[in-house]
Amino acid sequence: MSLLTIERLSRTFGGESALAGVSLEIAPAERRAIIGPNGAGKTTLFNLITGHLAPNHGRILFDGEPIAGLRPHLIARRGISRSFQRNSLFPRLTVLENLRLAAAAKERGSYRLFSLVERWAAPIDKARQVAQAVQLTERLPVLAGHLSYGEQRQLEVGLALASAPRLLLLDEPTAGMSPEETQRMTRLIDGLPRSMTLLVIEHDMDVVSSLADRVTVLHHGEVLAHGTFDEIKADRRVYDVYLGTT
Repeated sequence: MSLLTIERLSRTFGGESALAGVSLEIAPAERRAIIGPNGAGKTTLFNLITGHLAPNHGRILFDGEPIAGLRPHLIARRGISRSFQRNSLFPRLTVLENLRLAAAAKERGSYRLFSLVERWAAPIDKARQVAQAVQLTERLPVLAGHLSYGEQRQLEVGLALASAPRLLLLDEPTAGMSPEETQRMTRLIDGLPRSMTLLVIEHDMDVVSSLADRVTVLHHGEVLAHGTFDEIKADRRVYDVYLGTT
């Protein structure tokens, strides 16, 4: 049984189609990359899965249950978490405080920003575990706004991990990074538990080949191809509309 099933998903904006009948299935523990040219509908797909947009047509099933149209916090509580292309950190809070708030997301009444962090032992413990997973243990007392760009992107992944998701969505986690930062992020993601299902939008084909079990190619809001990285790389249609232009 698939963990995530998407059936004929469509979304328009002002009469323009962003997604047009997209269907795909993600197996438990699978690592799937979503690639395609700018404007192909990749981030729109993520926004639909996580409830930031509602589809015009189609279904989204998570563990067999429909989630299309649910509010983002309800979808998050079912076990889906994501990172964003744009920074969503609290720059005036420390790394520990950012992670503590994210870890407390499932606990009723844990959003009080100005309470003593010592009162929330479980979220603090989780925050420290996540900091280790994203290689920020030494940076826990540092304000998020004082981190380097690469460290901020690592913290973004940490925020998504802090709620212990079953399905993790990463939207261009290496965008804007130097080669060294990209390698570090790739190793970080590759080191995540294999039991966690991963769906990642990524333009760097070296990253895709390192991380993805399978690849889905979107073009003009439609699925152009599915397959392993080698199969996608050998597909002439993919080369013509995407790989041949990079």
